Amino acid sequence: MILTKMKDITETLFGSKVEKAIITVPAYFNDSQWKSTKDAAVVAGLKVLHMINEHIVVAVALH
Repeated sequence: MILTKMKDITETLFGSKVEKAIITVPAYFNDSQWKSTKDAAVVAGLKVLHMINEHIVVAVALH
């Protein structure tokens, strides 16, 4: 539901279809939560290119 709303907002703002995503997940998520997040993205109509722990993204951003 949240990913669907985010997808809709992004499509409205940019005026183009969003079909792929790279998703960050909290570092404390377990395997089940990772799978649920990926499943939610698929339900929202997104092809998940990558899923990354948020602490990795922060480290890359600060590099």
